[in-house]
Amino acid sequence: MLIVPVLEGDDDTPHYVQLYRFFKTEIATGRLSEQTRLPSVRKLADLLSLSTTPVETAYQQLVAEGFIGSRPRQGYFVQKMPEPYAQLGKGKPEAVTAPPLLPKGAYEYNFHLSKNDFSVFPFQTWRRLVNQTIQREQQDLLFYGDPQGESGLRQELARYLRQFRGVECVPDQIVIAADQYVLLSFLSLLLKEEHARIGIENPSYPLHRSTFAHHGLEVVPISLEDDGISIEELYQKGVRVACVSPSHQYPRGMIMPISQRLKLLEWAKETAGLIIEDDYDGEFRYHGRPIPSLQGLVPDAPVVYLGGFGQVVAPAMCICYMVLPRFLLERYRLLYRQLLFEQSSSPLNQKVMQLFMEKGHFEKHVRKMRNVYRKKHDVLIAAIQKHLGERVEIIGRDAGFHLLLRAKSPRTEADLLGSARQAGINLASAAYTWFGPNQEERKEFLIGFGGIDTDKIEPGIKLLREVWFD
Repeated sequence: MLIVPVLEGDDDTPHYVQLYRFFKTEIATGRLSEQTRLPSVRKLADLLSLSTTPVETAYQQLVAEGFIGSRPRQGYFVQKMPEPYAQLGKGKPEAVTAPPLLPKGAYEYNFHLSKNDFSVFPFQTWRRLVNQTIQREQQDLLFYGDPQGESGLRQELARYLRQFRGVECVPDQIVIAADQYVLLSFLSLLLKEEHARIGIENPSYPLHRSTFAHHGLEVVPISLEDDGISIEELYQKGVRVACVSPSHQYPRGMIMPISQRLKLLEWAKETAGLIIEDDYDGEFRYHGRPIPSLQGLVPDAPVVYLGGFGQVVAPAMCICYMVLPRFLLERYRLLYRQLLFEQSSSPLNQKVMQLFMEKGHFEKHVRKMRNVYRKKHDVLIAAIQKHLGERVEIIGRDAGFHLLLRAKSPRTEADLLGSARQAGINLASAAYTWFGPNQEERKEFLIGFGGIDTDKIEPGIKLLREVWFD
């Protein structure tokens, strides 16, 4: 712990008195807790560009008054203070509080809509790769790194995406950033001059529409049909950019069939348009083979492909990526020359992820996690059918991290949500995924299964029936 006293150069008070007062106040107010070790006399003197005499004098006075104690060959440590003493002097500083950005609280049954299961995370393997990466000869990884993303990881990504997601690309088409917001911001800047209007699924992930809107694009809601976005409405509303999530629509969970994907590509060809394909959890399809990406269905498709490692590995890696069509590459490079932005995703994490993929650990991990989530998905559906039956409707299954549950109840959505949380059940209303104010109460809830223990799924659903319907 680095403790740096502030000395007033224009104060006539001797330095040893200023030091004594500083440490006395810090100890009395509790900012320096019991057993905190103070800097050595010589170290503090060097830090403050003083001789050792005023530091030693201040310390001796603090020892004499019982604020600190000295241990041979160990240094000076803060002594235990009587509780009322914290009220003396300046007292404890007033706490500055603000409401948390995310709701906090412990839930016995946490059906968080997108949390991972880290119980089988390969900690030992990851630790070994981190140790291989943090070496003096790789000290360049401590700098910002390639603005487009580390070349080694982009090469691994191109190989993986081609083999497992059917994405046709070369490493130079891949752009890496810390999160989707950064990538969507880049896209907004690339598109706003020629594509001022963008069609987005309604309902959809709010980050997409909000990011585009904040960058000055006109966001146009496009209705969903049973098989995905309404292509007829895309034509009717005259947009030339469509943002879709075909592998597992968020939040309704539908999977766009191949025939609809080809129609969407035909729309883009006829209108000289562009498709933004968010494949945020395309790896997780539980019954049947994963459906290949939209991007790879036709050569040089006018598709921007979005993906990331947040749900496949862990959000804390802060590695997301997009694959740009070739005709946007020069525009992206021009944007870089204009802004000179730095890489937002840690080069260290990118290098570790590259090694994780190179050595075959990533594909093994994806297979393992798919099995883990498939089991939870099936247990959740069985529990809903057993305990909730005809009183709810399940919307969207066989993929992703969540189901959409529509409650058939005369109670209000807020009442249902509140009673569940009061009983220790965490789930989320899907109302925020719709454009504009709610015109009707749909009583739809996002119920995630990724992060909850398997043995808590059925008891949680049983309790949900009790608080909603019994």
